[in-house]
Amino acid sequence: MTRVLWFRRDLRLGDHPALAEASAAGDVLGVFVADDALLKPSGAPRRAFLARTLEALDDTMGGRLLIVHGRPESVIPRLVRSVEAEAVHVSEDFGPYGRRRDGLVQEALEKAGCDWHATGSAYAISPGRVRKPDGTPYAVFTPFHRAWSEHGWRAPAKSGTGVHWIDPESVDLGGGKRWAASDLAVAVDDGLTVPDAGEKAALAAWKDFREAAVADYDTERDRPDHPGTSHMSVHLKWGAIHPRTLLADLSRHRSAGAASYRRELGFRDFYADILFHKPESLTKSVDPAVDRMRWDTGKGAEEHLEAWKAGRTGFPYIDAGMRQLLAEGWMHNRVRMGVASFLIKDLHIPWQLGARHFMEHLIDGDAASNTHGWQWVAGSGAQAAPFYRIFNPVGQGEKHDPTGEYVRQYVPELREVKGKAVHRPWDLPDGLPSGYPDRIVEHDVERKHALSDWEQRPR
Repeated sequence: MTRVLWFRRDLRLGDHPALAEASAAGDVLGVFVADDALLKPSGAPRRAFLARTLEALDDTMGGRLLIVHGRPESVIPRLVRSVEAEAVHVSEDFGPYGRRRDGLVQEALEKAGCDWHATGSAYAISPGRVRKPDGTPYAVFTPFHRAWSEHGWRAPAKSGTGVHWIDPESVDLGGGKRWAASDLAVAVDDGLTVPDAGEKAALAAWKDFREAAVADYDTERDRPDHPGTSHMSVHLKWGAIHPRTLLADLSRHRSAGAASYRRELGFRDFYADILFHKPESLTKSVDPAVDRMRWDTGKGAEEHLEAWKAGRTGFPYIDAGMRQLLAEGWMHNRVRMGVASFLIKDLHIPWQLGARHFMEHLIDGDAASNTHGWQWVAGSGAQAAPFYRIFNPVGQGEKHDPTGEYVRQYVPELREVKGKAVHRPWDLPDGLPSGYPDRIVEHDVERKHALSDWEQRPR
């Protein structure tokens, strides 16, 4: 019997329940569909990383990955007819677009007499499964995390060995366009650093972090000047590794760091759960009062937005984060919160514009995590703390980058400034270093402005 395995956000062979089920039933055609509905909104960094991940997957499969460009509801049924497949196997997609797309594909397959098998997902626990005792979804993370931990998750699946992959060259595409992995990539900015991709790279990166840094993660994760985070988000985005694999390893670590890292994986599932229950939250605030607030518009707001994007706000900690994003397609999570707060509450620009910019540049850009991370900072998401949580852009730098090393790494104009003085360059005896901009706003003034706007919001 022949089966089609449609790869999506599961670009690996190990710990892959859908692959295990498909390969147990017969020969497998492994396919990835280059879908413009997902590719066009993706920024160049993320597409570059996707292309490299697919190249690595194809190599692991012995060159047997078929990449086809087109609409999945047309491409998948065409492939099913070509290889006379009895079933299509997938890891279930719980995102708004993915659910609509899969519904269309399933309708087409039903007409063709082909079965659809959705096994597993990109999450430790699939969205919709962790609920309150009354059956409703959780709106706050802490009780969700408690229930998530009590629910538990399956052990890693055994998969990837002994698979008989169908040669994609033998498949008649019926007029469809075959792509190489490199066709998914578009030109990236000069100097952008794209990390190693694929399952082997993900497992190696996880091994290094697990052995060298996980024990101290609880304290080190807030230090952007230290290598204290795992950088696994880029691999989790495309499923080169599954969170269940990470959780299985963490269960053998009895440390505050391991518990803290496990909690972050819970946050990833929580944000996916929110988006599953509230698909409109991709663009609208969970608390609609935030969208009804007065937000700055016009030329001044546009200039502020561009200064923020370029890392030219005059606040070193903020500028370092934004320049790291441009240089690496990634930003330390603690800094993400700081730059988001600055855009929303110092510049009075709605979170949606910041979230969009992040998705254009982040290699690890994930719709659920990015959107609801921004909503958390805006005080508009699913959490107990409201809008009045406002980060001080100077205080955040002094607390989390106390020696100034993070700022000096990404802001070359300030590299000669010693110690924590780098966070207040306007106070230097000789004034601002050449080439570095003055502050575009006064934080204390804008903080009061933000709180006033919140109090005066339409009820």
